[in-house]
Amino acid sequence: MNVDDSGKKKKFYTPAQAFEKISRYCAYQERSHKEVRNKLYEYGLHRGDVEELLSKLITEGFLNEERFAKAFAGGKFRMKKWGRNKIVHELESHGVTPKCIKKGLAELSDADYKKTLRGLLVKKLDLTKEPNLFKKRDKVARFAIGKGYESELVWAVVKEITES
Repeated sequence: MNVDDSGKKKKFYTPAQAFEKISRYCAYQERSHKEVRNKLYEYGLHRGDVEELLSKLITEGFLNEERFAKAFAGGKFRMKKWGRNKIVHELESHGVTPKCIKKGLAELSDADYKKTLRGLLVKKLDLTKEPNLFKKRDKVARFAIGKGYESELVWAVVKEITES
């Protein structure tokens, strides 16, 4: 055992031990290839072993980039109410391919997307204590754009809910 940067003891695993451990890690929740690769390196494995284990995880169905993209996109949208732009950015940072990102975004229905955006904007509008309507609209729109919603869509919904 070695000691890592944080002072904790770090255990190294054989490829067989690492496969047992990483397969449970992948079975618990969907993981990106990048997350799994980093975890395998943390186990003290060398590049050849890491790539071999990744291939084995993919062939045995523990690791699937498309499944990860769908689960990630759906989860972040439902739980954190993220917009498409933020989801795409995060999936790209996980090293997910554009094809899989597209399939992940297909999980978000347009009706639910607009309904969620509208709900977020109405709630934020009620909570924003700004007497000037133009500044209030701007604050509310910036909030939604920061959550990853497309600016054209945000402004259309902001105008719709503030004019009624």
